[in-house]
Amino acid sequence: MNVASALLAVVAALALLPAQAQTRRAQPLEVDRVVAVINDEVITAFELRSRVTAVERQLQGQRAQLPARDVLERQVLERMITDRVQLQFAKETGLRVSDIELDAAMRRIADNNKLSLPDFRAVLEKDGVAWVKFREEIREEIILSRLRDREVESRIVVSDGEIDNYLANPEQGNADALEASIAHIIVRVPEQATPDQLMRIGARAKSALDQLRRGEDFAKVAASFSDAPDGLTGGVMGRRPLDRLPALYADAVKKLKPGELSDILRSPAGFHIVKLVGFHGNSNTKASASLKQTRARHILIKVNELVSAAEAQRKLVAIKERLENGADFAELARLNSNDLSAARGGDLGWLYQGDTVPDFEKAMDALAINQISAPIQSPFGFHLIQVLERRTEDATAERQRLAARQVLRDRKADEAYQDWVRQMRDRAYVEYRVEDR
Repeated sequence: MNVASALLAVVAALALLPAQAQTRRAQPLEVDRVVAVINDEVITAFELRSRVTAVERQLQGQRAQLPARDVLERQVLERMITDRVQLQFAKETGLRVSDIELDAAMRRIADNNKLSLPDFRAVLEKDGVAWVKFREEIREEIILSRLRDREVESRIVVSDGEIDNYLANPEQGNADALEASIAHIIVRVPEQATPDQLMRIGARAKSALDQLRRGEDFAKVAASFSDAPDGLTGGVMGRRPLDRLPALYADAVKKLKPGELSDILRSPAGFHIVKLVGFHGNSNTKASASLKQTRARHILIKVNELVSAAEAQRKLVAIKERLENGADFAELARLNSNDLSAARGGDLGWLYQGDTVPDFEKAMDALAINQISAPIQSPFGFHLIQVLERRTEDATAERQRLAARQVLRDRKADEAYQDWVRQMRDRAYVEYRVEDR
């Protein structure tokens, strides 16, 4: 049978199908389409709809009012573009999260929800959240968090003069005992913005402030206007020591009463609106006179030509399982740890804030007393960490300077991050195809 005969046979066979089946086949199929191109990758309409649905569900869980669907779609697309640019950069620079690290993170999330991992998966799937997709979203969140820590850390500079001024100001010494709960909106300005762009973006910020002053829900307005990473979750920054807020925010918050809004604030990153939710703590305590210390121990497996990252993590997972079954931490540290502390059973002694690298310190600070971490990556390799004790003690002059340096770094971190994100976004090639049909 030649090609023409074969085609005729197929046509004849189709003619014999029931009319209903032919009608079903005639129905047009919805084809996914590209809504944005970012460098050499695309975002599809299906991806955008899925993310919008997830954001709506989260805002509804916070009992926040929802913006109009088209407004939310625009904001979500901008967030997806910004995230995609950062993830592309992370991939180019070799930043990865292994399956073992991801599994540990998933277990922590399940534990935080007081569920076993299988039960947690069942709850998600019952809510219509695909497990594989959720895992990859968590992987991306971890990558973005590590990327922020890595890139921002290298951009923050604190001078000795800034430390001297901080310590010489009595108000600064007491400020970290006072915490502020705030929410904010950032309307980002491109690095090389034209006067016309500045005028339009400034008008957009004013529109957001006008809506808030008319009594609109802050979370709704943040989701409609804010370019900050937390914009789609209502703009809530949570509680922070007053002296660790960006200076622009701290100065504004000091003039506000709970529930009040700032005027529009200007920074190199763009236009800001701040809402003071409330103050917490006792501003009469001089916190700089004492410093928190943590006594911890660890088991370190270094990554080298003979031991891959995956092998190091597998080894620590096995060690942690032995510890959870009653094995002695000190003995396993002496036998397995690639650190000088191995001879002391992994004991690192009393650590001040800033004594260890950020990844290690962040993981250590999140642990309860005697809790053992999942495998944690640092520039030195992979660690299991256990916190034994915590205390505060009077600080020497040198320690006070170290603490002041950390406060000032924290104060600058948000601003440095916003500036870095803006630069990354401005350098990326972005083509919008939202109106394509």
